[in-house]
Amino acid sequence: MSTTPTQINITSQDSTSSIAVQPARKPLTKKDLVADHPTWCPGCGDFTVLAIFFRMLEKKQLPHEKLTIVSGIGCSSRFPYFVQAHGAHFIHGRTLPFATGISLTRPDLHVFVFSGDGDALSIGGNHFIHTARKNVRMCVVVMDNQVYGLTKKQTSPTSPIGYKSKTDIWGAVDQPFNPIKIAIAAGATFVARTAATNPNHLLQMMEAASEHDGFSFIQCLSECVEFFDGAFDAANPRKGGVFNTIPESHDVTDEIAAYKLADAAWPGYFGIFYKVNRPSKNAVEAKINAEQQKKFSGKKPHEILQASFDRMR
Repeated sequence: MSTTPTQINITSQDSTSSIAVQPARKPLTKKDLVADHPTWCPGCGDFTVLAIFFRMLEKKQLPHEKLTIVSGIGCSSRFPYFVQAHGAHFIHGRTLPFATGISLTRPDLHVFVFSGDGDALSIGGNHFIHTARKNVRMCVVVMDNQVYGLTKKQTSPTSPIGYKSKTDIWGAVDQPFNPIKIAIAAGATFVARTAATNPNHLLQMMEAASEHDGFSFIQCLSECVEFFDGAFDAANPRKGGVFNTIPESHDVTDEIAAYKLADAAWPGYFGIFYKVNRPSKNAVEAKINAEQQKKFSGKKPHEILQASFDRMR
């Protein structure tokens, strides 16, 4: 389909003018979005996350050229290879600073980050906290399998007490992180939890997170069938578990109530724990930039640079 604008002449009694009319875009389909073939282990929950992401993009019809996928290191972090869009596979634990730079410099882009419990909460834990408190506009999905899968079964920040791995052959003894509690306490303005075994719920959470103007965080339980098979059976009705959704009476703007829900015994609740509107880092930075640029109105770039040098003398 041609995307060349067409000219339409508009004639009035006084004059004739022309305006450019953009042709209708071809609807975005999964075929347009699929890149390389996924290389996860058969049965991995990450397949579902990818499939639902494709479905969400088809449903929302976000402009193809406006998508940016960022990841770090880990099984989940192969995500950018499988999506036909702008993407970056960045270094371990530094996903969020890189994504922050993209979000702040290109406010026209939809920035999606796909990470794992190790990449986001271990080596990247510091960046997770500060990106959340700054409320940078992006959607972060942590595909939590409670184990280091890519490096073949080591204890991760979310591994439960007693889990036997190559680093804790006697069973994990350290208290695991609660990602929801951390996100709420750090200042994230959208915090939700879902599971790869419930595709419809996962789609709802992704849609809601993508529409939020700020830092959106989703913890998605995504089972590693190779190194922690059955980790999330307690939340899977098909395996005798219970998928407890957050009560409709819950006030998502109540931080204390959200924190208490997040503290529920395993397998806990699923849904949106917390959602508030607060100026994003993007909006705050844009306002500062606009105010500072007023001081140099009418000056050329080299003149502005020279003025900055002169102040440093």
